[in-house]
Amino acid sequence: MTRSTTDEAAVPPLPSPKERRRLRKAKSLSEEEVAAAVGVTRATVRSWETGRTSPRGRKRALYAKLIAPEPAVKPPAVKPSAVKPSVVKPPAVAPEAAAAAVPEAAVPEAPDLPVAPPVPEAPPAAPPADPPSAPAPAPNSDTRSGAEAPDERRVSPAEAFDELYARTAPGLVRQTYLLTGRRALARESVERAFELAWQRWPEVAVDRDPAGWVRAAAYEYAMSPWHRLRRTHRQPDAPPTEPGKRALFDALLDLPPAYRRTLLLYDGVGLDLPETAAETEASTPAAAGRLMTARAAVAERLPELADAAPAEQSALLHDRIGGLARAEHVPVPRPGRAVRTGSENKARLWTRAAVAGVALLIAVTGLTLHTAPTHYEQPISPPERVGGVPPRGGPQKLTAQDLKLQKSLSEQLAHGPERLVPQLE
Repeated sequence: MTRSTTDEAAVPPLPSPKERRRLRKAKSLSEEEVAAAVGVTRATVRSWETGRTSPRGRKRALYAKLIAPEPAVKPPAVKPSAVKPSVVKPPAVAPEAAAAAVPEAAVPEAPDLPVAPPVPEAPPAAPPADPPSAPAPAPNSDTRSGAEAPDERRVSPAEAFDELYARTAPGLVRQTYLLTGRRALARESVERAFELAWQRWPEVAVDRDPAGWVRAAAYEYAMSPWHRLRRTHRQPDAPPTEPGKRALFDALLDLPPAYRRTLLLYDGVGLDLPETAAETEASTPAAAGRLMTARAAVAERLPELADAAPAEQSALLHDRIGGLARAEHVPVPRPGRAVRTGSENKARLWTRAAVAGVALLIAVTGLTLHTAPTHYEQPISPPERVGGVPPRGGPQKLTAQDLKLQKSLSEQLAHGPERLVPQLE
């Protein structure tokens, strides 16, 4: 058995992705703090909590130790032989009164622990003759499952959408600006993606990564070639004035769209290579090839990246791209409520237009059926005026010249191979 396999076997099983996030919040840890402690990026921690990936090796052990719940304090064990039965019987008390007399703090609540794999138990011993009856719980007792937090409340779809919009929209506008080089197009793409997400919110709400769903929609809209036909988006905006940031900005825009998107997702956003390949709809080897080609092209513009190792090059690109996105002034997107209202208005407008088009088509079809003839009538030919006597038909009478020609032909003998003249012997 290898060392990595031994380390993974020694680490206790991780809880579910939802439970990982709850344990992190219970310890008041942010995604950045967990990422710094484990040695990964924030996007990797987010993918662990959404269930898209799982940590391995040393990172798995550090992550499990970091989010592990604090062990509950167990009471001291007491041997059954040391407990002597009391002679004086306690007075009879109703179960409801006994439950009310015990304070809530005296009953420790079971901590939320990860579910361990089942362990084979020993065969149960024979039950005693008269087992003691346990008091039934009060009917109005508030029992909560371990998966639900005590202060958890149901959130409406509008509140969940507004929370996602406020958390991801500003950063997504900056990412889209680096992808297109156009501020107005970046804001329009992000707002259009969130409008589409609100129209399909039942699908987006249950997605593993709603922010990734919106990011993919925004990138697809921003990279559409039809924007070149619009006058406002034909030329990119003015580049940054600082030489280093301007060189990086020009290097990004000179890359092909697919290579630029792969570089921004992997080195800018911090996604893993399989996640980048899935979002760009390419295979993992193709995404790796695009990434290496894009890094080589950017390294030609930035000398400090040429001599760096691949890991250092990725970290430098991440810092440089993040600094460029934060330094540029991009338009602030509209509030989430305005985006939801605009999405609903557009959906209502398109619905009314579709209904009006169908109604107009039905009306035109009915009018055509009402006015069209039921059978074909041959049109009457236009009249013509006829004057004089029609010319005589058949062979005409021979003239004198015709008779003379006929007589000469019959009297004259023909010479040559055309006609044979009989001779007397």
